[in-house]
Amino acid sequence: MIKKTTFILALVAALGLLFSFQASQADAKTRFISIGTGGTGGVYYPYGGGVAEIWTKHVKGVKAVAEVTGASVENTKLCHKGETLFGEIMSDVAYQAYTGTGKFKDKPQKIRGMFVMYPNVYHIVTRQSSGIKSIAELKGKKVSVGAPGSGTEFMTNLILEGALNVPYDSFNVFRLSFNENANALKDNSINVGIWCVAPPTSSIMDLATTHKISIIPFTKAEIDTVTQKYPFYSGYTLPAGIYNGQDQDIYTASVWNTFICNADIDEELVYELTKAVFEHQDFLMKIHHFAKYTTPENAVKYSAIPLHPGAIKYLKEKGIKVPERLIAK
Repeated sequence: MIKKTTFILALVAALGLLFSFQASQADAKTRFISIGTGGTGGVYYPYGGGVAEIWTKHVKGVKAVAEVTGASVENTKLCHKGETLFGEIMSDVAYQAYTGTGKFKDKPQKIRGMFVMYPNVYHIVTRQSSGIKSIAELKGKKVSVGAPGSGTEFMTNLILEGALNVPYDSFNVFRLSFNENANALKDNSINVGIWCVAPPTSSIMDLATTHKISIIPFTKAEIDTVTQKYPFYSGYTLPAGIYNGQDQDIYTASVWNTFICNADIDEELVYELTKAVFEHQDFLMKIHHFAKYTTPENAVKYSAIPLHPGAIKYLKEKGIKVPERLIAK
């Protein structure tokens, strides 16, 4: 009886070791991927979560997760260092990071494009009761320019300081996330909050349900000044009715978003990941309708930086010509 019990215990232990070994072997074959996104009050995080779900379900051996970050600038640095190999960034950040200019002067980042996502729209939001109706009137006010390390703050710096002669020292600077912007406008801690995001975004929608808001427009002359200095920006008309109480079209600035990866990632992996995103675009569109812009055609039309060889392989396979400017030398 003792011998039989000992044998059974030994058999159970052996099976346990076998299953443990098999599980560890499976884990060893799984590649864990982090995607740098943004805060939870914008579109980067849910869009990145959708990409992660697509990759986990449809790319063999991959388990992906979306990480909350400070967005574009932080994502670029994390990708460059290999801390997160993938990230979502605005194309103005992508251009300066790749070329080692502007905020990245003499520090080119080791990034490549995989695809473009959708255009971000610049929202300068205030409460109607503030009486602020123009960009020039930001002077002397309490203005949140975007979270530290975000593409919103990056773009605000270029537009206000670099193009429109509304320097940071002319108003009281706050650096808040999208959700913090909305809360600070609700309690009048700030006069103006700035978002650069795909419309509609949840944090502004929430604000507009409880408070009367205004989105401050650009004049055509202001957009012309901005786009002449920074060609990666363009004008955009935000249609009336996107947000509660927004009864008129708003003319503002926009910039495309780029999904990036570390330049040294294996070509075949990037090919499989790129293919999965384009083949399951319909899933992303259920998360946000602006994913309709995530197409192979837009990748070659709007990318501000060269594409990764794995992405190029997929595009060529689909018969799409890749211009020389998007092929890294």
